[in-house]
This record gives sequence, structure tokens and C-alpha cells, in this order.
Amino acid sequence: MSAATPEASANYCYRHPDRQSWILCQRCGRTICTECQTPAAVGVHCPECIAEARRTTPKPRRRVSVLLRPDSGRPVVTWTIMAITALVYLLQAVVPAVTQYLIYYPPFTPWAPWTMLTAIIAHSSFVHLAVNMLTLFLFGPMIEHLLGRWRFLVLYLLAGFGGSVAVLWLAPHTGVLGASGAIFGLLGAFFVIQRGLGGNTAQLVVVIALNLGLGFFVPRISWQAHLGGLIIGALVAFIYMRTRERSKRGVQLALLVSTGALLVAATVARFVMAISFGI
Repeated sequence: MSAATPEASANYCYRHPDRQSWILCQRCGRTICTECQTPAAVGVHCPECIAEARRTTPKPRRRVSVLLRPDSGRPVVTWTIMAITALVYLLQAVVPAVTQYLIYYPPFTPWAPWTMLTAIIAHSSFVHLAVNMLTLFLFGPMIEHLLGRWRFLVLYLLAGFGGSVAVLWLAPHTGVLGASGAIFGLLGAFFVIQRGLGGNTAQLVVVIALNLGLGFFVPRISWQAHLGGLIIGALVAFIYMRTRERSKRGVQLALLVSTGALLVAATVARFVMAISFGI
């Protein structure tokens, strides 16, 4: 058998020399058979050119409005809080006595300080639970995506703690339970974030005002917890907005710790006043 001439070999696929073809790769100009062809915007490309294009083409960056790098696209913390809260409500229904270990009653703070936080996962009725969890479901994922998991969790807990501190100061003989303080913290935080990003906050202001106002007219709703959570949530969000740069991570942590310490100090100060002045 005589050797093929260069002209003749050029009409055979460079990857399959036994397959004749007259189709050329649009990028490198080599002959390729039907099996090796990948349709392109113009003509076809060979496997090697396709692989090279994938290696050299920069990966598209997600264009999302985030304050800090989100840990995941899934609102894991929001779902976990909702699940825990629902399970606690079921436990309350099965074992009603458990509520007394979760409810926050200000006079018992020195002996049960944990109730300042456990109160945010306990509820007095199904309607109470449903309203709070619906609000968390609507706002939680958005805020968690903006802040990231751990910052969102810190926001939720500090806001809930702030609600309990407000009850201690403004309604020291009223027992409270429910996630409302933490929920209002999310609303306050979302307001600050929206303002910081230049978003429209008019509708959010109306929602906050209406829900905050209900506490003054509807019995058994603690406006004190709502107000405390709202203020602390807004404060924490303000801290996040002002310390977004990576170089300010230490400042951010220090300010968050200081916020928690301030709430603890306010709790202690209230009992010092009660012991010293009887108020």
C-alpha cells in the first residue's frame, strides 16, 4: 500500500485517520469527522478546541447584592430556627409544664437567666407561632443571604435578648414568651440594610409601625419586647453595614461583643436598682 499524499491525508479526521471528511474545525482548521464535531455559533469545533475554550474562559461571577460573603444559597439557619421553634411548641403541647422553664418572667432572672433567650422559641398558641414563623419565613432567607449564616444567627439572638431586656426595664412584672422580639429585630435590621443599599423602605416602615402599634391596643402582646428587639436588630445591622470590609472583621466582632455585654450590663443594672431603691 502506498503512503497517502499530504493533500489526501488532510481530508481525513485528525483523530480518526480512517474516516474521510471535508469538515474543518472553525478554530484550528483541522479536519474532523461527524463524531468529533461540536456545533458552535459559527461552524463546528473539535474536542481539543472545546476543552481549551473551557479552560481559558473565565467563570461568570454571581452578581448578587450581598453585604458579606454568604455561606450558602440555602437559608439553613432560618429553617433550623423554624424547626426548633415548631418542635418546642409540640413539646409544650405534649408536656405543658415545660413552658415554665422557657417563659421569661423578669423577677426570676437571677435564678433563670437562660429564659431571656429560651423565651424566643416558646409560644402561647398556634396562632402566635404561625404569625411569627410566617414573618421569619418571609424575611429570614433574604437577610440570611445578605449577611451569611453566623451573622444572621447573632442578629437573631441579640435581638431576642434585647427584647427580654426591654421587658425587664419597661414591664418588670410581666411574663413573656414568643419570637416577636427577635422577629422585630429582623425587621429593624432589614430596614437599616435597605436604607444602606438605597432601597425603598416606605412599605417596610408601614409594616413595622402597624405591628408595633398593635402591642399598645391588643391585650397580651408585649410591645416592650417588640421595641427592644427592633432597636437591637437595627443596631446590629448598622454595625454590619459599617464594618463590611474584610479589614474591619476585628472591629465588627468587638462591636458585637460590646452589644451583648451592654445588654448583660443593663440586666445587672436593673436588679441593682431594684435591690438598692426598691424599683
